[in-house]
Amino acid sequence: MKICRFDNDRLGLVIDGMVHDVSSVQDEIRAATPYAFKGDAVIAALPQWRDRLMAAAQKVPGRPMDQLALLAPVLRFTKVMAAPTNYRDHIAEMAALRDNQPSKMGSDIGKAGIFLKASSSVVGPSEGVPQRFPDRRNDHELELVMVIGKQGSDIPYDKALDYVAGYCLGMDLTVRGPEDRSFRKSVDGYSPLGPYMVTADEIADPDNLDMTLHVNEELRQSVNTSSMVYNCRKLIEFASSFYTLYPGDLFYTGTPKGVGPFRPGDWIIARSAPLGELRIQVRAHHA
Repeated sequence: MKICRFDNDRLGLVIDGMVHDVSSVQDEIRAATPYAFKGDAVIAALPQWRDRLMAAAQKVPGRPMDQLALLAPVLRFTKVMAAPTNYRDHIAEMAALRDNQPSKMGSDIGKAGIFLKASSSVVGPSEGVPQRFPDRRNDHELELVMVIGKQGSDIPYDKALDYVAGYCLGMDLTVRGPEDRSFRKSVDGYSPLGPYMVTADEIADPDNLDMTLHVNEELRQSVNTSSMVYNCRKLIEFASSFYTLYPGDLFYTGTPKGVGPFRPGDWIIARSAPLGELRIQVRAHHA
């Protein structure tokens, strides 16, 4: 099942490239969820409401995706987690970029830990990326994103994928500079997500996905997720040893080599056959 959000907080199921509006079911789920619930109520409800969602989708006509203003497919999350240094070729790439200067980040994810990004940095395709600091280098980073499906803490490795609701394409954008990493990566719009979430039952192996990223027509990044240092299970095991994970929490899993700059006017395009195409345009801040 492919789940998207669009226009003014509408919920859709994507079937054969067409979006079927199932917002009426979303309204029921929210009405049945206590205000104090931690996380995304719709993501948490998927196992119990799946049949209702599919039935609702079959009763309404579909609309082409390109006629809708796509938002990030997950609305409410308690945190946005991100893995640094999770592809060895990117570790080498960044060492060269720093001209072998000491780094506070480190190259061992187990020692560096994961980091958090501001919730306000998450945007969908239609919202665009408002680039700040045009005098500084701003880079794209292609990432697989896991969407947590249920609450858990100290999750064991062999049970980790049971806690995943689905997967999305994502980009971890960053402003280069001396400030703290989370600060530079939490600029408004610097965590694009989409175009939809593919539920976990449709992804046979998240650790064997091909992904690419283009800037305009130029191929910048191409990778298979089998190259990750910490695979999806290990990332969840590691993060949940520090945090309680909640439905809707986002986990950006790291980027491979090929990181490069973007500028206002550029189209950044991430693709993966199972996950679709995340296409987003950069604009000048306040433009």
